[in-house]
Amino acid sequence: MPRSAKSEVEAYDYIRRQLRELQWRVRNPSLGTGGQVWTQNQCFSHPEIKAALGLLRPENIVKLTERYLWIIEAKAERRQLAAAVDEAVNLYSKPINDLKGSVEALLATGIAGDEEAGYIARTMIRTKGKWRVVTINGQEATGLLAPDDVRALIDSGESDIHEFAPPQWLFLQAAERINGILHVGGINKNDRAKTMAALLLSVVNEPPNLDTMLPVLIGEINARSSAILRENGKPDFARFVEILPPTNTTNHVKFRAALVHTIQELLNLNIRSAMNSSTDVLGQFYEVFLKYGNGAKEIGIVLTPRHITRFAVEATGLSPADLVLDPACGTGGFLVAAFDHIRRTSTKRQVERFKQHNLFGIEQESYVAVLAIVNMIFRGDGKHNIVEGNCFTTNLRPQTVDGASSAVFDKDPARPGTEPITRVLMNPPFALKGEVDQERRFVSRALTLMADGGILFSLLPMDCMFGAHEDRVWRTTELLAHHTLLAVVSFPDELFYPAALKQVIGIIVRKGFPHPKEQPVFWARIDEDGHIKVKSKRIAAADLVPPRTAPDDIPRVLPLLRSFIANPDTVAVNEPMLCKTAPIDFNDPLLELLPEAYLDSTPPTQAELEAAVDVMARETAAFLIRFGQEARAGEFS
Repeated sequence: MPRSAKSEVEAYDYIRRQLRELQWRVRNPSLGTGGQVWTQNQCFSHPEIKAALGLLRPENIVKLTERYLWIIEAKAERRQLAAAVDEAVNLYSKPINDLKGSVEALLATGIAGDEEAGYIARTMIRTKGKWRVVTINGQEATGLLAPDDVRALIDSGESDIHEFAPPQWLFLQAAERINGILHVGGINKNDRAKTMAALLLSVVNEPPNLDTMLPVLIGEINARSSAILRENGKPDFARFVEILPPTNTTNHVKFRAALVHTIQELLNLNIRSAMNSSTDVLGQFYEVFLKYGNGAKEIGIVLTPRHITRFAVEATGLSPADLVLDPACGTGGFLVAAFDHIRRTSTKRQVERFKQHNLFGIEQESYVAVLAIVNMIFRGDGKHNIVEGNCFTTNLRPQTVDGASSAVFDKDPARPGTEPITRVLMNPPFALKGEVDQERRFVSRALTLMADGGILFSLLPMDCMFGAHEDRVWRTTELLAHHTLLAVVSFPDELFYPAALKQVIGIIVRKGFPHPKEQPVFWARIDEDGHIKVKSKRIAAADLVPPRTAPDDIPRVLPLLRSFIANPDTVAVNEPMLCKTAPIDFNDPLLELLPEAYLDSTPPTQAELEAAVDVMARETAAFLIRFGQEARAGEFS
């Protein structure tokens, strides 16, 4: 069929580049070197493919297994996507399958577009005798599939991949590329976060038409993002993510290219599908953007690692009846973790109610609040309660919705005794030197919004729990005088690497009951969390390619902590150097509330005792010999 040579070459390069980035081995499988991808005429080296196709050949055929093949066909223009899919299915896959030989075309993908207009893709799978569109977490796949995705499809025999999220290595690579794309496009650091929010909103349903002039493209992106915010009850946020063209028209070409290529990266990642998984993908994106931007250090924003948000939710025993607040919600990591926990453990009806009426977030930075809203929109939450504001002046009062407890934001505080929030999950902004808004003030403020008996989890700099002066006064006259300290957990020193931060601990507090002197506290020290440093990043070892292993104390601590929080008066724990339940030592003049002050040391093994005795014997013998020599020398003198 007639083709545009320019577009053909661009499509070939795009497909091969994407396959490589997804860790397919882009080499001829017939050469015996472990390759997985035939390019055009190379496929004729396979006798059955040659017999089925004759002189026809698609752009690429991927060898998935010894039996299954993946056909990829490209077209020059985006409007030709349906034709590309039809040819992949009927012109190439059907003859191979009709041959009924040793190989079968399982997947068929159509790619349409070029570098200037961007590419769109649709993948079909032959399952139960019919071709069906491949979906991921219920959303149509917009990019090519990774090996793990294909394995999931083969294993399930279905057309949907459940609980998909881009592996962290792929995600970080894409996020860094997007930073570079936006930089080349002349989008400065301060505007990249809101630009990303607008682009994410613009692909919630269908991606915008990229094959158009800059004014039209920007207009469509802004219209789509505004419409999504309006549909979700947040029309006022549209102005915070509005994209404006460069005032100098000579910059329009590179600005347009940046928008097109960024949206292409998002589609390649199947971002719409990933947002509907149990992983806070948007928050992970934002971590990378913030690292390269100017905002994080100056305003004290610290984005919480995802495994810590999950830890907090599971430790506090969250239920579908709880009303959850994050008073400094950032991109919504804790709220996402709470929602995903309920989604895994509750009925469909409970999940629907929880996401509509039980999640509340406050964020003072408007463009960050938009990202939190986007995070929840991608989870199908149409009436989320995330507001831009100051948590010290924003209040909540109780309300009843369909016979069940909920809350609503209000300018006036709730009447004493009617505070609605039952769970707080938070990582307050780490204070800068000389600032009034110390982290402990956020904890005190959050507690005032909670119902008596509610449970708070907060990350804090370690010095809040052992520092003298104001820190000690806060611990005695505010924290312990009015509330019950249930647990203190220390985390790895480099939890927030590469950000240079103080050591971090997590505290769990029960609101409204002065701490009894004999009340046990769960003390834990998590030195290892399954993450390792790789190229200035801290990544879960299991997410690396190939996967690696790393020590992880969380699986040992979490079940014990969860049981203790549920029954603090009956559960007793003592694992040396790891965790222990013990009352606070109120005789300590510094009142240090750190695990290191309470955990027992590990008893020495027999071998360690024997080695210590041997060392002591040698040192004693050496001392006696030296002492005897010096004594005799003195007598001689």
